[in-house]
Amino acid sequence: MRLRTLFLAAASVVAIASPAPAQELTAITGGRVLTGSSVIENGTVVIQNGRVVSVGSGAAPSGARVIDARGKVVSPGFVAVDSGLGGSEVSSVGGSDDLRNSANSISASFDVSYGLDPWSFTLPVARLGGITRAIVMPSHAGGGGGGHSHDDSDFAGVGHAGLQSPGLFAGQAAIIHLAEGTDILVKPRVAMVAPFGEAGAGIVGGARGAQFTQFKETLAEVRLYARNKAAYDRAGLRELSLSRADLEALIPVANGDMPLIVTVRRAADIQQVLRLAREEGVKVILDGAEEAWLVADQIASAGVPVLLNPISNLPGNLETRAARMQNAAALNAAGVVIAIKGNEGSIHRAREARYNAGNAVSHGLPYEAAIAALTVNPARIFGMSGQFGELRAGAAADVVVWSGDPLEPLSLAETIFVNGQEQAPTSRQFLLRDRYRDGGEGAMPPAYTR
Repeated sequence: MRLRTLFLAAASVVAIASPAPAQELTAITGGRVLTGSSVIENGTVVIQNGRVVSVGSGAAPSGARVIDARGKVVSPGFVAVDSGLGGSEVSSVGGSDDLRNSANSISASFDVSYGLDPWSFTLPVARLGGITRAIVMPSHAGGGGGGHSHDDSDFAGVGHAGLQSPGLFAGQAAIIHLAEGTDILVKPRVAMVAPFGEAGAGIVGGARGAQFTQFKETLAEVRLYARNKAAYDRAGLRELSLSRADLEALIPVANGDMPLIVTVRRAADIQQVLRLAREEGVKVILDGAEEAWLVADQIASAGVPVLLNPISNLPGNLETRAARMQNAAALNAAGVVIAIKGNEGSIHRAREARYNAGNAVSHGLPYEAAIAALTVNPARIFGMSGQFGELRAGAAADVVVWSGDPLEPLSLAETIFVNGQEQAPTSRQFLLRDRYRDGGEGAMPPAYTR
C-alpha cells in the first residue's frame, strides 16, 4: 500500500513537471466549440507552438495528435478579473499577502507584478475550474488623509494630494497566465486601481466631494510634473507631495493611456466617476458597480466597461440599496462591455466565476454574452483583444475541454491547455486526498509544490 501511494504521488509529479510539448500539433475534434464570440457544432480546434492555428469544422490535419471531444464542450480558457491569484496565499497571514501596501510614499507606484508567486497553491485550483489567465489587482489598505501646501512660483495655483496614508491609489494591476512554470507574468502595469464611493471618501476625511477634488488636484500636479520635471525638483516638493515614483506611475493615467479601475458601488457615485472621466480625459473601468443598472445607458454612452459579480444582490449598506441579480443582463442589454468576477477576492474561489455567469444567464443575460464575459471581454477591456480569451487563429492556445456545459457546476474541465501546453489535472489538494484515501501511508514527494 505504501509503495502504491508513493508511486501515484511520484507519477503526479512527473505529469506536472512534464506537460505535453508546446510545439506538438494537436487537434481537438467533434466538440461543441464556444469560440468566445460564436458557436461551432462538431468543431475542430488546431493548436501548435502555443497558438491557435485554426478553428472550424474540418478534419484534423495529418500527423496531428487528436483529442476526441464528441459530446463535450470546447471553450477558451476563462479569465479571472479583479483577482488576487498568485499575489496572496492566505489573506489573514500578512507575510503571504502581497496585494496591499500601506506606505505613504508608495501608492500609485505599487506594482503587484513583483510579488507574484508561480508556485502558489491557489493557481492549480483555479486552473481546474477552467481559468487560464487572470487580472491581478492590488487591494487598498485603507487609512486616513492629510495634505501639505507649498508656494513655489513654478507651481503657483496648483494643489496637490499630499502624503496619504496610504494614498488615493491601491497600485497597478498585472496580467498573468496559470500555466505550470516559473514565470507567470504576461504583462505588468496594465491598469491603475483606486477606490471611490464610501471607501474612497474615507481616505480623504469622509466626504465624497473631497476625494474628487483631491483626485483632480493630484492629476493637475502629475501633469505639471510631466511638463517640467526640473522645476518640480527645484521646488523641493518631493518631501511635500507625491513621491517621484507615484508621480511617474500616474503620468499614463493622466494622459489617458492607462485605464483607472474605479471600485464603486452606488449609482450616484458612478455618475460622478463618469463626469470626472469626461472632465479629466481619464479612461476608467468600473469595478463592483452593484447599482450600475440604474445608469446603464450613461455607462454605455461613455463607453466604460464594468467588472461585476452578478450574484451581488443584497443591500449590505446604503451604497447597494438597489443591488439586484439582473444587473449583468441590464448592462449587457444597454451595450456595456461586462466581465464577470469570482467570489471573495477571486483567489480561492476564482473558479466560481462560471457559476456566477450561470446565475446571470438565469436572470436574463444571454448565454453567449455570459461566455464572452468570461473570455473575450476581459481581454478586450485590458487591451489584449485577439491575444487570449478567444479561439481564433493567432491567439494564445488557452483551450479547455469540458465534460458538459461549462456554466453547469457539475461539468468538469477534463483537458486544459495554457499557451499550448497541456496541464496536469491535479492540485495539492488532490494529492493530499490520494495520500490519505489509502490509509495515510506514504508521503507527498518534497519536490511537489503546486
